[in-house]
Amino acid sequence: MNSLVCIAYVPDTETKIKIGADGKSIDEADVKWIVSPYDEYGLEEALKTREAKGAGTVTVLGVGPERVKTGLRECLARGADEAIWVDTGAVSALDALGTAKALAAAAKGGAYDFYWFGQKGVGFDESLVGPMFAELMGVPHVGSVIKLELGDGKFTAHREIEGAHEVVECTLPVVLTAQKGLNEPRYASLKGIMAAKKKPIAEKKLADLGVPEADPAQAKTRWRKLELPPARQAVRLVPPDDPAAAGRELARLLREEAKVI
Repeated sequence: MNSLVCIAYVPDTETKIKIGADGKSIDEADVKWIVSPYDEYGLEEALKTREAKGAGTVTVLGVGPERVKTGLRECLARGADEAIWVDTGAVSALDALGTAKALAAAAKGGAYDFYWFGQKGVGFDESLVGPMFAELMGVPHVGSVIKLELGDGKFTAHREIEGAHEVVECTLPVVLTAQKGLNEPRYASLKGIMAAKKKPIAEKKLADLGVPEADPAQAKTRWRKLELPPARQAVRLVPPDDPAAAGRELARLLREEAKVI
């Protein structure tokens, strides 16, 4: 079975984010970039599927600026067979629909059984690209998968929904979005890292795929303003020497200062 894993290269979840001078984007000067953690679950499941069947290929696909190639190289080091990078040119980032269109254009013509995405891309947290890609490709979509069971030309997916557990049976090809709990992503081995250096990354441009370079002013979604959350206030400690007095003081603080009761 052949799998296409679409990855997003996002700011590290531990990076201290700064707002850019325009107030609409992040300052990328000191940002460390990583493969979105949810996409790692999709990659791991694709690798496990190939290993279970003893055949097939795993291709990773990324859209964005030059740095995306680093993320693709990391996926090759973990065991992916091939990589495709779609260069967005002067546009550093596309909105969700623009990204889905670019990914779909790059994926068309390929013989893939599974199209893997993370349940969401860390950072924007929109959960839109996978379902949009499925619509553009004309294939079914199953979201937030936590367990996958393979059959002959079909599969069963388990997914958690609010207050319940859902089981879906579907035929191939299909778009799946991976949720935390699906698996435990592997680390790249030294052998894999060395092998990845020799694997080529196919490079395409939006124009090559028949996708016009996006004009940020014409995007369906535009960021108008970014704000950091307010700084945390200092902790107030209530001395526990006298439990009764401490209780009264805590109630007063919650009522008069925190104003939550």
